[in-house]
Amino acid sequence: MKTKYIQHLYRRIGFGILPSTLGKLSKKSKKEVIKNLFTSSKNVTPLEVDTSEIKDIFSNMMRGSKLDPETRRKIQKISRKKQIELNVAWIERLTNSSEILREKMTLFWANHFVCEDNSITYIQQFNNTLRKHALGDFRDFVNAVSKEAAMTKYLNTKQNKKQKPNENFARELMELFTLGVGHYTEEDIKESARAFTGYSHNLRGEFVFKKRQHDESDKTFFGKTGNFSGKEIIDIILEEKQCAKYICEKIYRYFVNDTADDNLVSAMTDVFYKDYNIENLMRFMLMSDWFYDDKNIGSKIKSPIEFLVGLKTLVPTEFKNPKQLLYIQKLLGQTLLNPPNVAGWKGGKNWIDSNTIVLRLKLPSLLLNGAYISKVKDGQDDVQMEAKKELFKRKYGKRFKTKVNWKYFNTQFKNVKINEFQNHVLACEVNEAAQQYLKALDKVSKQEYCIQLMSLPEYQMC
Repeated sequence: MKTKYIQHLYRRIGFGILPSTLGKLSKKSKKEVIKNLFTSSKNVTPLEVDTSEIKDIFSNMMRGSKLDPETRRKIQKISRKKQIELNVAWIERLTNSSEILREKMTLFWANHFVCEDNSITYIQQFNNTLRKHALGDFRDFVNAVSKEAAMTKYLNTKQNKKQKPNENFARELMELFTLGVGHYTEEDIKESARAFTGYSHNLRGEFVFKKRQHDESDKTFFGKTGNFSGKEIIDIILEEKQCAKYICEKIYRYFVNDTADDNLVSAMTDVFYKDYNIENLMRFMLMSDWFYDDKNIGSKIKSPIEFLVGLKTLVPTEFKNPKQLLYIQKLLGQTLLNPPNVAGWKGGKNWIDSNTIVLRLKLPSLLLNGAYISKVKDGQDDVQMEAKKELFKRKYGKRFKTKVNWKYFNTQFKNVKINEFQNHVLACEVNEAAQQYLKALDKVSKQEYCIQLMSLPEYQMC
């Protein structure tokens, strides 16, 4: 398989690829490379932080008893701390996982089945449900999500009772999770909401179906009438080919190109609609020649998480204070486990604005080089450069204390010539002005040149 195709593949289904791995894979065929990706992602390794303290509180409670205010506050305090740990653990998992495709798919689904909760127990469980089903059967996936404690809280299914149906989950199920806007009626929402009455959970996050709160009467949904359950509503939705098309278009925009190609989405839809098998769909897409078209290579703006994890993949970087990692995510506009709303992050050009682009361009220096801004060979203004350096230190530098593993970097790039670095760091060609800038730089070391390349606008692309 061609080197540039492997790099493109790993930037899309992962966060980049190191020279040693690239060298090994370049000797294999595309079929072998893709097969290895799926084989390595067969296993599901749950992402977990220690929640034993909360579990102990629940285990000591009498069955059916309610939390008193003091205990509730204690649990909330533990949860806030543990959510920071889970965020950091997720970033590390994305950076260092052999199940690379499953992890990237988990990240994708987290912005599709959008959910948040202040309980570490519920949100960790939800995150692992995304991970478990990320490459599995979409029908099972939707059913599993509908029963998750975090989701029943987030979209008020827990308040959905036959005496007073709550339509939040039923609406988002169709609008955001399966069909898209305009492919259902308000009456469909009302009728399907009745089918999901009785969905609830206990304090431990386990699904509970409250039969007395479930509406047993007939519902008319998409022209069909019957005493439908939530599961049967999902079955009826998946009978609509629009569901397969909606999912395929989102996957295409995320992994291939922000501008959807109707013909290619249609081809993906035909594959997916047969059995709603996510792995089969992804295999079809990654094996297709069009996935590797030049127009798709380096065409997408990295999300903040892709930017951060990609940087850490090339140069292992550890934050001495975990809260700093969350602070950077917030500044860049994407904090894991904290979506802006039920529709999630819009992505694409929305990742970049006048504030985030400045930070993105300076972040490699801030994190990897103590806020040092590289100088050009000739004509530099020392006073001006030092002033800029101090400005960024005052605004950002003091907040970021990192431990950078340059030894690992130097080992990985030992056999890569400095004039070949561009191909390993950047996904797209640089413009003429940037080329002149790179030529003018004093390439004193591979480390320094890597930071310089990461500080270009072109590094924002994948």
